[in-house]
Amino acid sequence: MTTRPSQNQLLRRARPPAAAWPHGPLRLAAGIALAGCSLAAAHAQSAPAAAATPPAAKPPSTVIHGTLVPPGAPRSSPPPRTAAPAIGCLIGPNRTADIGSPVTGIIDSIAVDVGDAVRAGQVLVTLRSEVESAGERAAQARWRVDAEVRAAEASLELARQRYARSSELQSQGFLSPLAVEQSLAELRVAEQKLAQTNSQRDVLATDLEVVRAQVSQRVVRAPFAGTIVERFRQPGERVEDRPLLRLVSLDPLRVDLLVPASRFGQYAVGRRLQLQPELVGVKPVAAEITHVDRVIDAASNTFRVRLSLPNPQQRLPAGARCTVDEAPDPREASQPRPAAQAPAPRPAPAALHSAPGSAQPAG
Repeated sequence: MTTRPSQNQLLRRARPPAAAWPHGPLRLAAGIALAGCSLAAAHAQSAPAAAATPPAAKPPSTVIHGTLVPPGAPRSSPPPRTAAPAIGCLIGPNRTADIGSPVTGIIDSIAVDVGDAVRAGQVLVTLRSEVESAGERAAQARWRVDAEVRAAEASLELARQRYARSSELQSQGFLSPLAVEQSLAELRVAEQKLAQTNSQRDVLATDLEVVRAQVSQRVVRAPFAGTIVERFRQPGERVEDRPLLRLVSLDPLRVDLLVPASRFGQYAVGRRLQLQPELVGVKPVAAEITHVDRVIDAASNTFRVRLSLPNPQQRLPAGARCTVDEAPDPREASQPRPAAQAPAPRPAPAALHSAPGSAQPAG
């Protein structure tokens, strides 16, 4: 086993006799040059042995579930798919209506107050209708008068009898044909008189319906079942074009979500989602998707999803906020993800296999 000479020994071997050294700066430069050459020669002797053993090629890394795993690292099971972040939502009434009157008038009475539950068709507000009621009574009286109809019917019956007797007497030769034609004309006039009287009676019936419709407009009824939440007027005030009451329907409730556009296509009508109302002591509830917008709002980059939330006995109030802790859609989770392809291993550098004694010395 040979030992590598130290730097001091190399300097002593390369140092010439004292008489051969030049004086001054030239002596120092010559010494440094000789020492460098000796060190280079010693390093060249040890280089062939190191180059004879090529470095071992590293095994390539692999990609598992989208993550680059180095060689030798333990391979774990695929990470579970986490749920999408929660989306804020707003619970509102299913229907809202500001109840008004189609006619102008003075409020006579209001039959409901804030918080009252009403049914469809129930009377809410009544306006003063003295004039309209009087007109209804007059129209009804005119329609009930049938004296003209009865008189027309009697005239028609008399004309028929005259025509029958005239025809019989003319067949016996006691009347001329002119008299028979005159009795026939009187019969035709009586028939038209009765038809005219019946038409006038139909007109009176139509007038009565119009007056009754005017009277019914003085009574405001609930268009659907719900709860009164606002009362804008009091009895004695004049009604023009402003609402009187506000009615809302609280069963079912309507839930609106603003979903990022990146999730478009992940919601379908009929799918059920779990909602968590932001109320103390209220558990999550299930709601069903009833509508999905087909247009994305360019300003907010979102689209709207509407759900229907059953609310029996009106336990949940409208206007509350909620969150949707959405789990992955089972239809989406059943589809396998495309496997990530591992990068091709790099080819190992070509090693120089040569014997220690085969290195060619530099000339």
